[in-house]
Amino acid sequence: MKTTLAELAILGGPPAFVEPLHVGRPNIGDRTRFLERVGEMLDRRWLTNDGPFVKEFEGRVAALLGVRHCVATCNGTLALELAIRGLGLRGEVIVPSFTFVATAHALQWHGIRPVFADVDPRTHTLDPEQAERAVTPQTSAILGVHVWGRPCAVDALTAIAKAHRLRLVFDSAHAFACSYQGTLLGRFGDAEILSFHATKFFHTVEGGAVVTNDEDLAQRARLMRNFGFAGYDTVLTLGINGKMNEMCAAMGLTNLEQLDDIISTNLRNYTHYRRGLANVPGVSLVTYDPRERCNYQYIVLEVDEGRAGLERDDLLEVLRAENVLARRYFYPGVHRMEPYRTLYPQPALPGTQWLAARVLSLPTGASISPDDINALCGIIALAVTHAAEVRATVQRRRTAMGHPAD
Repeated sequence: MKTTLAELAILGGPPAFVEPLHVGRPNIGDRTRFLERVGEMLDRRWLTNDGPFVKEFEGRVAALLGVRHCVATCNGTLALELAIRGLGLRGEVIVPSFTFVATAHALQWHGIRPVFADVDPRTHTLDPEQAERAVTPQTSAILGVHVWGRPCAVDALTAIAKAHRLRLVFDSAHAFACSYQGTLLGRFGDAEILSFHATKFFHTVEGGAVVTNDEDLAQRARLMRNFGFAGYDTVLTLGINGKMNEMCAAMGLTNLEQLDDIISTNLRNYTHYRRGLANVPGVSLVTYDPRERCNYQYIVLEVDEGRAGLERDDLLEVLRAENVLARRYFYPGVHRMEPYRTLYPQPALPGTQWLAARVLSLPTGASISPDDINALCGIIALAVTHAAEVRATVQRRRTAMGHPAD
């Protein structure tokens, strides 16, 4: 544990961690059971094309979430594209800018304009009042995003969608196994989209899914993910190759068996972080409603420069010098990225821009230990205690690298 200013790596001390600590380093389940499944797959010589592991995986996810249909795909972005096309979305879709860029890209890729509405800075999710103000005659849907596993305002967005006769889709990439008012996410709106990328707490290496209670949508999604084939040589619709393969499904089935253990580890880490940062001024940990189920997949700080004496980016440089690969999410906001900043007028999104300048995501998962967390929290506390000296050092480094201080 570092206790003096001189020990900080940014001031010349050795990094606290020899091996980098990553945000989103993959959790690996029972290797023996996974390799057993791989052996079964190889013995069957059925590697893809709607194999038995994929069907089993879809059934188990649907049962877990209490939803009628789970359509597994090769990734979450493709799942979102299938939902967009399957629901016949067009024109404009209202979406938060405080999200991963793929949420908007999936719309733009299909010629649909993402209309960026602001988030509530208290919840980090789409503000229903701002969403309703963005509705125009060209609007076909609202696309809400559950951020950090915290659900967005499902009831309010549902009421708006019904009032304006819009489709409602939720990007639930962060929210597998999380709940809203006691009900697991996955069965709200017309469809919800899951991501099982390796960086998620639960993963299939690569993968995603459309989950829905809409029989017609599920049927269309299944057709479209396999080139539109309804049989060996019968094509009914335009389609693409979006199938999940058997290897990925095997990993998913294996990790499903340890889902509770993975979440328990995440909760342990969250508890250690919360204790370690409780008395650090200007640094607050994003909290979760104890009445809801949560995967505790993300450890997210809000850095208040006025109280901490450091900007979020100052703290980011301190941590990276220590080999802690913390990340700023979702900076600078999708609306300020290409192609959107060129294609469309820049909307006024003060909540989004305020959050994008404050939030910092820290490492968690099975690859980090309580001792690692204690050391990391100690570094943050030390940096804030000596904020003036640390900030001066960071600014000198930026100037030397050709990035003058603001």
